[in-house]
Amino acid sequence: MSDRLRGKVALISGGASGIGAAHARIFADEGASVLVCDVQDEMGRAVVDDVKRNGGEAAFFHLDVASEDNWKQAVAEAIKRFASLTTLINNAGVYQPAGLDAETMEGWNRIISINQTGAWLGMKTAMPALLESGNASIVVIGSIYGIVGSPGSIAYHASKGAVRVMAKSVALQYARQGVRVNSIFPHLIKTAIVDGLPPDVMKALEDAIPMGHGGTSEDVAHASVYFCSDDACYVTGAELVIDGGFTSI
Repeated sequence: MSDRLRGKVALISGGASGIGAAHARIFADEGASVLVCDVQDEMGRAVVDDVKRNGGEAAFFHLDVASEDNWKQAVAEAIKRFASLTTLINNAGVYQPAGLDAETMEGWNRIISINQTGAWLGMKTAMPALLESGNASIVVIGSIYGIVGSPGSIAYHASKGAVRVMAKSVALQYARQGVRVNSIFPHLIKTAIVDGLPPDVMKALEDAIPMGHGGTSEDVAHASVYFCSDDACYVTGAELVIDGGFTSI
């Protein structure tokens, strides 16, 4: 790696698996100190152990992204362990396929509280520390389903559409204060969410992608490295779609 994140301190929500875990490993390889945050304690600690075995600097913190108090504690932990906070990866999220008629109030509230409120709380509670660093970056991990529709998953669409515009709003608010905010919109990334799909369903999904296959968690994390590095010092409010060409159809 090239040490593009040397001196950065990154708090990564949903860091115990999938896209978040890939961020932790790749960011550490690029020189960042990482605080892996998740409700999956055992898996999160395993990611930290893996980072340390490879010479990186990392710690784990139990974080329920729907809790403002827990977010405040996570930010304080990052500063306590690593002396500052320069980088926030708003990655934690959940998915459920229910459409308009099938969605329940309980299901709706769960998706919105984690995917949307969690992203807002992350930016809100981390902002004072990010401002103090003077050269900070936030990356919001969205989904192409915050850009285009599908016949179901209405709560998921609502949450990802919301965080897309939230990121732009925060980017504009802090554009002259040393905090950049950018978004990434993946499609069909091979994580635990899609591992359980029947082979015929997975094939149909991949056949619909111009490149003919799904992406990896590392594809997303490498994009975040750019956004969080000083290579992107003039980039804020931007969107990067990682979907094998799907939304270009």
